[in-house]
Order: sequence, then structure tokens, then C-alpha cells
Amino acid sequence: MKKEIKKGFISVLGMALLLASCKPKQAVVAQTDVTTPAETVTVDADKPAREIATAHYANPHNFSTLLIKADARYEDKNQTQNVSADIRMKKDETILVSVRYLGFTVAKALITPNEVSYYEKLNGTFFKGDYKLLSRWLGTELDFKKVQNLLLGEAIYDLNKGKYTATADNGQYKLTGKDGNLLKQFLFEGSKYLLIQQQVDQNGLDPRSLTIQYPAYNQYPQASLPASVGILAEQADKVKIDIKYNSVTFDEKLTFPFEIPENSKEITIE
Repeated sequence: MKKEIKKGFISVLGMALLLASCKPKQAVVAQTDVTTPAETVTVDADKPAREIATAHYANPHNFSTLLIKADARYEDKNQTQNVSADIRMKKDETILVSVRYLGFTVAKALITPNEVSYYEKLNGTFFKGDYKLLSRWLGTELDFKKVQNLLLGEAIYDLNKGKYTATADNGQYKLTGKDGNLLKQFLFEGSKYLLIQQQVDQNGLDPRSLTIQYPAYNQYPQASLPASVGILAEQADKVKIDIKYNSVTFDEKLTFPFEIPENSKEITIE
């Protein structure tokens, strides 16, 4: 028997939707530097938007697989929950998120370019389908690339497509673009053009807003990755999620185990 999706999702389910082994000798790579927005540099007020976008994309992501161990805090008007999460990524192909509470796996989400699947054990429910549910939860249209970019600290929209206006202030660059009733804003620090904040606002009959913040980055030989991610999704209700990356591992041979438990009930979208 199928159930309709409701606003009162348990917190671990929300976490599973938002996130998304064998250990070699050098599994966990130590950070070499931390870049924060507090580092103010002199920026070029006349730098074109295209050059800012190009510099942002010049930051390397030279890995095939990534394992992130994280702590996360979920909050809405009804509840607050702290969980831990393992995020496994095969770049451009698969993201698997395992959410744990008190050491027990309570939810998993498997995200591929074609499909989003998840299950949670507390209520014994699962979902398998397209990105409508995840887009509805976060309040903006999503696909695999956008979810991957969100976790990696990249702009969720392709900055080489569309028209953006560039401004500079206090050592930071800002790109602003508009597409119909959709307003997109991206804020970068001025030295490495790492993303500090990205915000998407939709006006009209169904106003909604998504703000993603990256307070600091850890520098690795393979990539610059966020040290933490703050997500605020506002529609009729408000959802806030803070994710702290405790450790990252590059290029392990990862597996992506995902099996929906028997007797789970499917959730559908109205």
C-alpha cells in the first residue's frame, strides 16, 4: 500500500535526500591549508563575469572516487536532529549516502544521473524515482550534477551558460543572473575563486529560496573541498541543514551497497 508524501518527514530522511571499502595505505589525505572568506584580497572591480567563472572552474577536482565522513544537524519547525553520514561518490556516476544515528544506519540514499532512491528504517518507507522529490524538498530544480556540485563546493548552475553580471566588493566577487522569475547569485572569495555562497530565489505564486554556504575549505592535492556546508531551504516551511566534513578519502576502491528492506512501503508524490 502506497502512502502520499507529507511535509512531516522525519529528520533522517531529509538528511538522506540532501546528501547523498577497502583502505589503501594512504586512505585519508591530510589537509594542507584552510581558506576562509575572512581572507581579504584586492580584487579587480572590472573583471568580466566569464573570467570569474573560468577561474572558479579552474580549481581542480582530480579524483575518481571520494569518501566523506561527516556530522550533520537537521532542523525544521518541528524537530532538530544530529546524525552522522558517510557520503560515497564515484564522480559523475553515483552518490551513496548512509545516515547513522547512535551508530545505527537509519537511512540510505542512492543518487545516479537517472534516478533517486532511498529508504529509511524508522517508518519502513522507501522511494524510487526521478528528481521531483529531492527538488521539492530543497525548493529548486535539481539533477545529479547539481547535487554533486553542492557537495563539492561548485556552482549548482553552469556559469558558462546564461548571462551574469559581475561585481566586486571587500575582496569578494559576486555573479548575479536572472532567468524568468529565478534569481541566481554566487559569491566567491578573491584569491582562488572558491565559492562562499550560492543562492537561488524564485518569485511568483510559489516563492521559494535555497541558500548554500561554504564557510571554509580544506586544500588537498586532489581538490579544494568544503570543510562544512550550510543549507537553508525556505518555502512555506523552513529547513536548515549543517554538514561538517570530518575526513575525506580519495580514490579508494569503493562499493555502493543499497538494498531496500523487505516489507518497506513506497512513498509517492502527488
